[in-house]
Amino acid sequence: MNFMKIFIVLLMFISVTTNAQQIVGKWKTIDDTTGKARSIVEIYKKGDKLYGKIERVLDEAERGKLCIECKGDEYNKPIEGMVILKGLEKDGDEYEDGTILDPENGKIYRCKIWIDEDNPKVLNVRGYIAFLYRTQKWLKV
Repeated sequence: MNFMKIFIVLLMFISVTTNAQQIVGKWKTIDDTTGKARSIVEIYKKGDKLYGKIERVLDEAERGKLCIECKGDEYNKPIEGMVILKGLEKDGDEYEDGTILDPENGKIYRCKIWIDEDNPKVLNVRGYIAFLYRTQKWLKV
């Protein structure tokens, strides 16, 4: 009987670890209106939460931009290198209860992310306020 409990716990641990490993890594962000790739975001684990920073802005002309619309510590800081996903916690197959910063307008939204069930190389990233939301699809690098 003890063996069965250990086996089930081990399977649950592997499942949790595998899901996090699928999300952790580099993702290419895609502009909603143009469909062009905008940046590479690296998602990483810190403790048992996920974070994501803009590792690279892909448009050379945009590379040195500062977040002039941001508030607080992010104000006037380079967008490249900025942590935009913060504090996402695992809930089933999703990570939620964190935030995402939009450096274009400086606004911070509640956020959740999950791997697309039809394509494991697609990450759904949803930013929302109350019942209004926008979901982007980021592509695995």
